[in-house]
Amino acid sequence: MKKYLIIATVATLFSGVTLFGVESKTVEKVYQKECGSCHMAYQPQFLPQRSWSKMMKKLDNHFDVDASLDANDNKTILVYLTSNAGDVKASTKHFSKMSNSITSNETPLRISQTPYFLREHRGIPKRFIEQKEVKSLANCTACHTTANQGSYSERAIKIPNYGRWED
Repeated sequence: MKKYLIIATVATLFSGVTLFGVESKTVEKVYQKECGSCHMAYQPQFLPQRSWSKMMKKLDNHFDVDASLDANDNKTILVYLTSNAGDVKASTKHFSKMSNSITSNETPLRISQTPYFLREHRGIPKRFIEQKEVKSLANCTACHTTANQGSYSERAIKIPNYGRWED
């Protein structure tokens, strides 16, 4: 009985949140709206639960920007991110490699500073990154044409002003 009471309480507190592996479009919309208003709403699988938890606690100084949210949106997004984090739900080969590259004593806050990300992007010339259409490696959608769908296939890479990426 206690088990069901706890589940019902969690379901009420986080109405529409990912529960038992079922994603809610409502939660995803809150995440997309709040986080995607400033940058790409990165797939939660990029970082482990501990990274998302730490990030969501410090939104008043989110990479030198105040990205504070109201308490309900913060809880909703935190549950979404931690329920779908890379150490919980690495859904593709790339996300699994990303997750496996992060040691248990690391809590990265920047996807672009994880070992797998650094390895995958090490050969990119600075001129590709520093141009105004890209600006930073954190701007995934500038080159990965299917990043918003969670696909980072090399076949879908197109560098602005240069064309397709050839390894």
